[in-house]
Amino acid sequence: MAIDRSGKLWRGENVDDLADYLRYFAAGGYPVATVVESRCAGCDGRAFRVDIDEEEATRRACLACGAVAFIGDSADYWDEAGHESCSCPCGGEEFAVAVGYALGADGEVRWLSVGLRCLDDGTLGVYADTKIDYLPSRHLLDQA
Repeated sequence: MAIDRSGKLWRGENVDDLADYLRYFAAGGYPVATVVESRCAGCDGRAFRVDIDEEEATRRACLACGAVAFIGDSADYWDEAGHESCSCPCGGEEFAVAVGYALGADGEVRWLSVGLRCLDDGTLGVYADTKIDYLPSRHLLDQA
């Protein structure tokens, strides 16, 4: 199914819809070169609770096994005291997660956007949009 754009909020049914949404969003105004689905390294789970802080550092907790992982370079900037749980406008707090990466001509990551698809109602959103201003940065492609 294609993204449902009929309402105020866009909705999707799968990770492909979330990837299309991230490409439309265009991280930092730059074309998204690649989208990587978040998967738990411990159990290959694809459903998460997600926390974000004021600087848009993001971490996810697997719903299947509870493993926690940071997205991108968020561990370097994480504020344990100043974060909040992400929630959908419907109130849902369980998400499929994907990261959209905008790359420079040199193949290094310039921007990344964290996209979430609510597992309750399918609402799509970008919850973090972060400029990457250091090199090398290609390692971030493995940290979705």
